[in-house]
Order: sequence, then C-alpha cells, then structure tokens
Amino acid sequence: MPTTFFGWVAFLAKEYYPLFLRGTAFTLIIAISGTVIGFLIGLLVAILRTIPVASADPPIKKVLLKVLRGILTAYIQVFRGTPMIVQAMVIYYGARQYLSLSMPFVVAGIVIVSINTGAYMAEIIRGGIISVDDGQTEGAMSIGMTHWQTMLSVVLPQAIRNIMPSIGNEFIVNIKDSSVLNVISVAELFFISKSAAGTYLRYFEVFFITALIYLFLTLTVTRVLRLIEHKLDGPREYVIHGSQNDSRAAIRVRK
Repeated sequence: MPTTFFGWVAFLAKEYYPLFLRGTAFTLIIAISGTVIGFLIGLLVAILRTIPVASADPPIKKVLLKVLRGILTAYIQVFRGTPMIVQAMVIYYGARQYLSLSMPFVVAGIVIVSINTGAYMAEIIRGGIISVDDGQTEGAMSIGMTHWQTMLSVVLPQAIRNIMPSIGNEFIVNIKDSSVLNVISVAELFFISKSAAGTYLRYFEVFFITALIYLFLTLTVTRVLRLIEHKLDGPREYVIHGSQNDSRAAIRVRK
C-alpha cells in the first residue's frame, strides 16, 4: 500500500477512475440539463411578469395578471430563500409520499436543479430586460408588434447578450451545487467520492482528487463561456458601408 500523500492520490485515482468518470458525467448531465431547463423556466416567468397592464384592459385580465404575478413572485421567493439541499429533500420525498411518484435519482436531480435555477434565472432575465432601453419597446409597439413579439424579436436578443456572464455563473454554480443532491442518493461526483473514500478510509486524498476535478470543470466552463461572449461581441473589425472615405474601409474597434 502507498505510504505518502501523493502515492495515495495516484493509487486512488488509478483504482477508482471509472467511478470518478461516472460521477463527473452525471454531474455534467445534471448541471447542463438543469441550467438549460432552468433558463427556459426563468425566461417564461420573466416574460409573464413583464406583461403590461393598461387602464383600458378588462377587469378580469387585471385580476388574472395580479394573481399570476403573485404566484410567480412566491415561486421566486421560496426557491431563492431556501437551500437547495432542503428543496431536494422536500421535492423528492414529498413526491414519493404524497404523489406516489418515484422518480429515478438522476431525473429527480435534474428536476430539482431546474426548478431552483429557474427562480434565479427569472430575476437575472428580468434584470436583462430592464437593462434594454425603453425606446426599443416603444418603437416595436409603435409599429404594431405585440408584447410577445416585442420580447422575442427585439428585447430578449439584447437582454440575453447582457446577461451572458450571469448565465455562465449560474451554470458554474450548478456544477458545484449538484453535490448537495447526494442527500437523495444521486450518483454525482460527491456521492461517488464518498463511496470511494469509505473503502480505504482515505477521505483527504479522495476529496483532494474530487476538488481537482471540480476545479478543472469550472475553469474549462469559464474559458468556454469567455469564448462564447467574445463570439457574440462580433468581429474586432467591421465595415461601414457608404462612408465618406471608403465604403469598404475597415474600422477598428478598441475594446
């Protein structure tokens, strides 16, 4: 058996690398799925919360929108105001006890992360919508576009670009916070690490490996997101057509 710290690290990495790979795969599946579905939930919630109410609208519409906004606000406050580890226990065991719904562990993990992320994304996207100049909305409305058309075609493309860093941060948080799902036996990276550490009782060495894997994942994702942001920014050089000097002249934009 190894006698040094790095000897144990090398031994455990070689002995349990299939388990580490499996746990990493489940972590990524849950984080990616949860972030994408959570984004869609947040997008829908943000759009619904920004539906305007005019004084000329019928009373039934005003009442329904008020009730809807109350429900959506409660959803956001509850899931932003409670820990995900508690939400996991309530949703998973509550579904089994009162709905007789026994979800597969990975599916349960995706559902929990998606609902939690949706609450945060709703506020992030709402902030992005607010950051877009009101003149954009007024211009779209003036040419006869509906609220949904204005959001989908004018406001959201600009808002999403503005909130890309926040969306990336939420994805990174989901990679790390997926570890709390071990309380409902989801076989993500942290759960697998506990199982590996228990065999030889080498907790420090096993979780040192686990920390390196999490660090590698987050650094890689951060780098990819930076590349995506630069891609969305467009080229550093572009052509202004019809300029006085040369319609094909390249204008350099310093960032």
